[in-house]
Amino acid sequence: MPEPGLSPLPTTTPPPLPVRRRAPATVPVPGAAPAAEAPAPAAEAPAPATGTPAPAAPGSPALERILRGPSGLGTAGLFLTPREAPPEPPHAPATDQATEPPAPTRGTPIPGLYYHPVPEPDPVRVEEVSRRIKTWAVDEVELYPPEWEDQFDGFSVGRYMVACHPDAPTVDHLMIATRLMVAENVVDDCYCEDHGGSPVGLGGRLLLAHTALDPVHTTTEYGPDWAESLHSDAPRRAYRSAMEYFVRQASASQADRFRHDMARLHLGYLAEAAWAQTEYVPHVHEYLAMRQFNNFRPCPTITDTIGGYELPADLHAQPEMQKVIALAGNATTIVNDLYSYTKELNSPGKHLNLPVVIAEREGVSDKDAYLKAVEVHNDLMREFEAAAAQLAAAWPVPMVQRFLRGVAVWVDGNHYWHMTNTYRYSLPDFW
Repeated sequence: MPEPGLSPLPTTTPPPLPVRRRAPATVPVPGAAPAAEAPAPAAEAPAPATGTPAPAAPGSPALERILRGPSGLGTAGLFLTPREAPPEPPHAPATDQATEPPAPTRGTPIPGLYYHPVPEPDPVRVEEVSRRIKTWAVDEVELYPPEWEDQFDGFSVGRYMVACHPDAPTVDHLMIATRLMVAENVVDDCYCEDHGGSPVGLGGRLLLAHTALDPVHTTTEYGPDWAESLHSDAPRRAYRSAMEYFVRQASASQADRFRHDMARLHLGYLAEAAWAQTEYVPHVHEYLAMRQFNNFRPCPTITDTIGGYELPADLHAQPEMQKVIALAGNATTIVNDLYSYTKELNSPGKHLNLPVVIAEREGVSDKDAYLKAVEVHNDLMREFEAAAAQLAAAWPVPMVQRFLRGVAVWVDGNHYWHMTNTYRYSLPDFW
């Protein structure tokens, strides 16, 4: 199985190959400050190498705010892209460097991939989240044996979550997302993938694990047996504990929406497992449909919980909002397919990912299939940004705009982590 998210128990990979970095697009997107040279939204502009988002909906003060982003002390980390410094008047002092954070110093992006750079995550928060999550994994849920410690550390989950949630008000809020991320990937690893996973019997294992998120209401006689079963293996211990922390912070509707998206994730696992058992390689459209379920969607859907607020249930459930969240999950999951491609080829068995499916179903070379998968990602990113911009214009509600910004920042933080995690990933030699 290709990774639906990212396992905290990876295998070591060689350092990334040197590739030429493409400049990111300089067009306005939800959550990003427009570059100084960008044209007005209604103007046509040549498409840059990394792709240009589809035109946004007609402008409004609300849309301008979400495109421009917040200002003031402590808001620099909320921008998708480093803010461009305004032109300096003659003899003006140098621009304050805090307004233009340095680009990440580790890793190289996939050539031609459409993405937005993000500021380096706060190192103090990264260190504290990393310390706390390891304590939780070792002492609270007994997640992994000592020989897997270096793999857990190499996952760099603290850097990942701080990059994806720069607006989290406290480290406690960050820890909610971090525990859930680790728990989700332990389930994938131990039930589906590298550490004992198998498609055989997966449905039963996932069902019992899901009851750690969505509790069973049963009889007095059998209730204790079910409660005891939640401690029987590392995946269920992790799900149970992470969910207990989550529901202390989340509202009832936020918790229910998360359970719904986790059920979607588990359905995607089962579809892929069925294909593995029958040795079926899906058509590209079938694979992309599976990836809309077996993907990162549970992560951006809780961006408001981690941000310390709530997008009301009726707004979150609107089809337009669900489309934005789905596209965010789809684009970020193809990022995972692309960065984990070499790692998966070096793993035992046949791993389905988008380049592999394109190569087999469309009869093209591995290189051409990979490059086409990059374009599929870019198309999904443009669709996501256009849908988010249109929604921001149609619903000039501050809570909606904040949520859209949070999802967009999560998308960029996810790419940042993949690009910079050289412990796990290296690029194929296609350029």
